Amino acid sequence: MPNSTPVTTFEFAGRPVRRLGYGAMQLAGPGVFGPPKDHDAAIAVLREAVASGVNHIDTSDFYGPHITNQIIREALHPYQDDLVIVTKLGAIRGADGAWLPAMEPEDLRRGVHDNLRNLSLDTLDVVNVRIMGNIHAPAEGSIEKQVTALAELQREGLVRHIGLSNVTAAQIAEAQGIAKIVCVQNHFNLVHREDDTLVDELASQGIAYVPFFPLGGFTPIQSSVLSTVAQAVGATPMQVALAWLLHRSPNILLIPGTSSVTHLKENLQAGQLNLSDAVLAELDAIGQANGEH
Repeated sequence: MPNSTPVTTFEFAGRPVRRLGYGAMQLAGPGVFGPPKDHDAAIAVLREAVASGVNHIDTSDFYGPHITNQIIREALHPYQDDLVIVTKLGAIRGADGAWLPAMEPEDLRRGVHDNLRNLSLDTLDVVNVRIMGNIHAPAEGSIEKQVTALAELQREGLVRHIGLSNVTAAQIAEAQGIAKIVCVQNHFNLVHREDDTLVDELASQGIAYVPFFPLGGFTPIQSSVLSTVAQAVGATPMQVALAWLLHRSPNILLIPGTSSVTHLKENLQAGQLNLSDAVLAELDAIGQANGEH
């Protein structure tokens, strides 16, 4: 059982980053498409995040498209030296907002240049290649072509570090034969625990694990248990779910997204939430009852 006080930082992309970061997806309009309804609020959230000590921001040029990165640039450029901006490739947006695969080497190269231009950077800190798989779950298949393309962009100095998203353990191993991998972004939360073993394997290698959908996939019964625990510890269900992830393993980095300063502050407070061994056991049982663990 982990210690009830999780460490607050993790060495990532050559720098110590706060384990509670910020995901910029919600800065775009509905469906992650078009401009936000409140541009000034989007700017305010980013500035508040950095002022609160967040130094890991997750984004992509296909959010908007382009808009989220342009808002990040407007709010934060020139960037603080300790800020790690992580972006992802693997899709583009149709005129109707559809998510279209963009996995060929030339797509990835174009995506890197789009991110560089809209973020106003010469080099991207970390680039994740998102494998389409089964949309929100990975599917086996070679990713050699994609990782090789990113490794070439890394050699050219346009990318510092390479990460993977929506991948299997076999795909991670294949990628590691081509380039150093610094992070993996997969679907993982209190009830969706299929990556439990993978999280620990990556921790042993010093590789960051960045879960998406930290509250996705809960049944009403599981949500009820989570709400009961949250009430008992004086926190919101989302804060408890985030705190559980921070307790789960020291290599887990969180990137909850929001377009509200109030909600941002609530999310960041999860980092101060110390869960007892008894509470952690109760929360673990939710995932075990789900058959994921």
